[in-house]
Amino acid sequence: MIRILDRRQAASLITRKTQRLAEAEHAVAPILAGIRARGDAAVCDYARKFDNFTGELRVDPSDCAQALARLSKSFTAAVELAAKNIREFAGFQLPRSAMVEFPDGRKLGQLIRPLDSIGAYIPAGRYPLPSTLLMTVIPAQVAGVERIAVACPRPSDEILGICAMLAVREIYRLGGAQAIAALAYGTESIPRVERIVGPGNIYVAAAKKLVAGETGIDFIAGPTEIVIIAAQGNPAHLAADMLAQAEHDSDASAILLTTSHALASQVAVEIERQLAILPTASVARESINTNGAIVIVDSLDQAAEFSNSLAPEHLNIPDASLLDKITSAGGVFIGPWSPEAAGDYASGPNHVLPTSGAARLRGGLSSADFVKIIATQEISREGLKKLAPAITALARAEGLEAHARSVEVRNA
Repeated sequence: MIRILDRRQAASLITRKTQRLAEAEHAVAPILAGIRARGDAAVCDYARKFDNFTGELRVDPSDCAQALARLSKSFTAAVELAAKNIREFAGFQLPRSAMVEFPDGRKLGQLIRPLDSIGAYIPAGRYPLPSTLLMTVIPAQVAGVERIAVACPRPSDEILGICAMLAVREIYRLGGAQAIAALAYGTESIPRVERIVGPGNIYVAAAKKLVAGETGIDFIAGPTEIVIIAAQGNPAHLAADMLAQAEHDSDASAILLTTSHALASQVAVEIERQLAILPTASVARESINTNGAIVIVDSLDQAAEFSNSLAPEHLNIPDASLLDKITSAGGVFIGPWSPEAAGDYASGPNHVLPTSGAARLRGGLSSADFVKIIATQEISREGLKKLAPAITALARAEGLEAHARSVEVRNA
């Protein structure tokens, strides 16, 4: 049964558990070291040990073409629609090269250049996630990344078929920390990449944390989470949204913040009713019992404040009037007809989002994650004269005399 708490009792929900990640780091560190030292041999050893791997690491493109031929027309139509919407939104988010000329003689701008290569990690554990392939590959393609490597331990027909649809030709049957290490360090048969993106289990998250710096990462993802704010609404809809999150994983978190005791009780009853007929109830119930809660708050403003302290991965709000109050969330879903599942699959914004409070620092994956923004500056002779007093004063304050003279010699 889901807990109904007041705000004081719910304070513990803000506490983030880091012990499991630390334990996972300890477990994966030898894997990373082994792959750095022994390359392909270590990759294959760990793949056999953890994923029962046999055969070739790299997928032949003909396997993708054959998988695509086996997919239903309804599935490929769904992929085409989702891909179109994801591509549109990624284009909207992509930074643009630009140049601005100021009257004082400064001509400033930015160049946008894509990364040369990226690795997309696609989970294939309890639930293979072909949608994650769309969310990681398409923004990189929009950004102009030339080399895209996909790592997936057990790629389904849907994942292989989407690779064919997206013209991705570098796919490895590889998962876990060994996939992250191979992409980060490179091996004899797997060239290293400049950034690794995509969600995974706690061992994938720990491996990404440890290789950050050797290669870029998106963020370190933890268990998925949703916060819903509602003063009123359809209890069946609200319960369904909470269970949609809970069925991911027993560590997933689903929290409803409401001003209504009556709505809280109705949603609690509805959760039990829906769990009774949910095929994934064994996972969802554990999540709801352990990490779910309905929290009674005094006002919607208080709910927004509490949500900001949680910085949830997904946030559903009743309408746009609360947007100005929201400062930290991975993605915001507005109104009763914007369920989180729409963003998971087909509406366009990315479903690779920060968890465990990381939304205080950044939003979700976007095309901007796959480019470099390079500042440019061109200063006229008169412009440099105007800047010279400030430049030389600051340089000498720092004891960097040659800096100051490099300007003065031009104005001599």
